[in-house]
Amino acid sequence: MKLDGGSGMTDILERARGQVLERGEGLAEAQVLEVLRLPDARVDDALSLAHEVRMRWCGPEVEVEGIVSLKTGGCPEDCHFCSQSGRFDTPVRAARLDVDSLVEAARQTVATGATEFCIVAAVRGPDERLMAQVREGIDAIRAAVDVNIACSLGILTPEQADELQAMDVHRYNHNLETARSHFTDVVTTHTWEERRETLELVRARGMEVCCGCIVGMGETLEQRAELAGQLADVDPDEVPLNFIDPRPGTPFADLPHVEPADALRTIAAFRLALPRALLRFAGGRELTLGDLGARQGMLGGINAVIVGNYLTTLGREPQQDLDLLAELSMPVAELSKTL
Repeated sequence: MKLDGGSGMTDILERARGQVLERGEGLAEAQVLEVLRLPDARVDDALSLAHEVRMRWCGPEVEVEGIVSLKTGGCPEDCHFCSQSGRFDTPVRAARLDVDSLVEAARQTVATGATEFCIVAAVRGPDERLMAQVREGIDAIRAAVDVNIACSLGILTPEQADELQAMDVHRYNHNLETARSHFTDVVTTHTWEERRETLELVRARGMEVCCGCIVGMGETLEQRAELAGQLADVDPDEVPLNFIDPRPGTPFADLPHVEPADALRTIAAFRLALPRALLRFAGGRELTLGDLGARQGMLGGINAVIVGNYLTTLGREPQQDLDLLAELSMPVAELSKTL
């Protein structure tokens, strides 16, 4: 919106330049919605400003992370996007990774230059057996390689959060997934509030908070803006930004992919809402954006990437991402700078 007589209303990107770029204050929900409603002709302008914000408040470095599934499939929850739910008839079958395989995955991750390695399990929350496996795996990884270890093990109890703290887990991932007003259209077996409570447990114990979302699960633009505001309230250290990759057999199997322009608007809007967070390219970016879109995203506010494959979907070859970062003169963050 341009300046209109005496109304005092100015273009959202002009306001964001002063508010976010100059003062470091993230856009509020209503302002995020304005960015999400920008016409296609303004997308490049939004990305350019988002890149300036990223450089101003985060710097040029890019954090590289690898993830591995310790327990795959058989999850009792009904997250409608997830092929690991035991409630849906999908190609994914339950499996567990042994410690040697976990260590090898960590070695391969570190070989890419990554500083973060995330152990993920498809569960509502960890039981004693899983916690013991995580502890054994973390000890073995630390004996083999030098890397920050993150975990994503679902909903935690206070006692489990204490255990992870004692294991020196660097960062804990628990995504809000979608806006609170849309959550029951995505998940019915647990609540948005339970997810938020786990994030509070993690932060209270000094672990870094990783909390992101999946874009394109039938939410409205208003709900996407709502989500950005709710993520800002969490104030996470890292925000993984996934785009829906519809999985066969799930309730969301027939959802369309997010249009590239919408995805890029979302990247810019989330950076302007979260000026200091690690905004991480995660699942679905390959299908949604392709190589050109990946470049635009890296020049539009993204400052972290997951390299290699995701949990049940294929990613790009790690070297492709590393080559792109080198081409863009974006240094990979070093381990000493993430501790």
